[in-house]
Amino acid sequence: MTEAAGTRSELGRVGIWTFAYEGQPAGRVRESAAEVEDLGYGAIWYGEAFGRDTVGQAWLLLSATRRIAVASGIANIAFRDPIATAGAARTLGEAFPGRYVLGLGGHRIDDTVHEVDGHPVPARGRALSTMRAYLDAMDTTPAHGPLPDPAPHRVLAALGPKMLALAAERTWGAHPYFVPVEHTARARRIMGPEAFLGVEQAVVLDTDRARAREVATAHVAGYLAMAPHQQANVRRLGYGDEDIVGGPSRRLVDAIVAYGDTDAIRRRVRQHLDAGADHVCLQVLTADPAALPQQQWRELAPALVARTSADS
Repeated sequence: MTEAAGTRSELGRVGIWTFAYEGQPAGRVRESAAEVEDLGYGAIWYGEAFGRDTVGQAWLLLSATRRIAVASGIANIAFRDPIATAGAARTLGEAFPGRYVLGLGGHRIDDTVHEVDGHPVPARGRALSTMRAYLDAMDTTPAHGPLPDPAPHRVLAALGPKMLALAAERTWGAHPYFVPVEHTARARRIMGPEAFLGVEQAVVLDTDRARAREVATAHVAGYLAMAPHQQANVRRLGYGDEDIVGGPSRRLVDAIVAYGDTDAIRRRVRQHLDAGADHVCLQVLTADPAALPQQQWRELAPALVARTSADS
């Protein structure tokens, strides 16, 4: 079952992506989100680790803003059962019509096969069957009370060909993370022309390129060490041991992270859009990963929000 296509421009061309909201007090998050909206960005994407629950974070961001889309990037399916996710998505969609996007990803965290109202949710290590079963369970969860109109869009944190195909088949589209431009082109070919493709792009806004490259290298090295699926994905794209073992090569760092001045970052966004992305969400990296990069969001907005839209 394919999700209703909607308008792929609903999120605009450029948004922001951040983990930093997890470590900020609620009042600061509200102030920051309102300013991001005023700056003209089309969407706020936020991660989920072990800080604020994804549903609570969505409420916080949506209630602090008026128009901007808010997207989980991603809600980890290891943290909640499909019934809870379906109910939360309906509620957020009803309260904030057309503004909530549910991004799904992650894995179950034990080695058993769960049963949720008769729907199997397989164990970790079988990502495709796990996600398909999770979507099945969400789709067959009974709905009591008012239904949102329109229903919230869903996207999958898809990297490999099979998960990208599932995203196009069963949801609005895909939200690839930690990917170079060549992955965007490959994802568009696999998903076809109609599916939504919203790509995360890590950036370092710093004209001292050596310092910027140091921050970028630490980001790439961290993901290669802790996320085997990310390492597998870059290997699929042709990066080998010389790029990965013993620390990331400059070639790989430069492919994953755009760094330098606003023009350098705008060029990378343009490359993703030309390769088939509908939307690019910028994860601003700094030397302090917990810091809120509000100043960088301010500096990037004039170069990216207005100019990228005008170039389209």
